Amino acid sequence: MKIILLQDEKKLGKKGDIIEASDGYARNYILPKKIGVEANSKNLNDLKLQKANNEKLAQEQLDAARALAEKLEPLQVVVKIKAGEGGRTFGSVSSKEIVMALKEQHGIELDKKKVQLGESLKSFGNYEVAVKLHPQVTGKFTVKVTEA
Repeated sequence: MKIILLQDEKKLGKKGDIIEASDGYARNYILPKKIGVEANSKNLNDLKLQKANNEKLAQEQLDAARALAEKLEPLQVVVKIKAGEGGRTFGSVSSKEIVMALKEQHGIELDKKKVQLGESLKSFGNYEVAVKLHPQVTGKFTVKVTEA
């Protein structure tokens, strides 16, 4: 009996896979536990439509991430930190502070976990900061650290 899996199952396959299972195993285990459904024409058509929809959504997310990366490229975010004698800073600039400054200065909201700081920003100057917007898209913008 051909079965379309509705969820990932360790020994059978991944969600959306079409597998061949014995009739007894399918009737007594897979179908009652709602792990899969019988691969008839209606269910195969539903699977095809669902896969097309998922691909469309993934493409839209990729396009949105690319657009945001292009929007971030020319931006410069100014972050102010306190300094002591001789221009030495107290602490460093965190990704949370960078995200808050980006929202405040340019109106762009990002998740602080997506900001990738290669080094800690402990001194004044300009730094290039990478942002992981999508598994395939990484954006960059400039952070200027100045004295408060």
